[in-house]
Amino acid sequence: MADRLAVDDDELEHFMKLLNKSSDSLKGLRKALSDATVTGLGADDLDSACQDFQEDWKYGTEQIGQQTESLAKIVGQSKDSYQEVDKALEAALRKGGHGTEGAAR
Repeated sequence: MADRLAVDDDELEHFMKLLNKSSDSLKGLRKALSDATVTGLGADDLDSACQDFQEDWKYGTEQIGQQTESLAKIVGQSKDSYQEVDKALEAALRKGGHGTEGAAR
C-alpha cells in the first residue's frame, strides 16, 4: 500500500507559492484600480453602474484573495503534517525491526 501513497513536497511547496503569488497579484490589481475613477464616462446611469461594478469587483477580489491565502496556509499545514506522520511512521517501522526496505514493499 505504501507504494500507492505519495506526496510530493516540492509540488506542494510550488502550489503554495503559486497561491501566494496569485493573492499578491490580486492585491496589486486592486491597488492599481483603486485610483481609477468612473465619473465622467457619460450618462449618470452609466457612471452609477460603473461605480457599483467597481465596488463589487473590489469586494470580490478581496474575498478571492483571502480565500487564496487561507488555502495556501492549509496546504502548508497539510504538508507539514504529512512530513511529521511520515517521519513518525518511519521511526515506528525502524523501532519494530523493519528497516526502510520493509516500508517500501
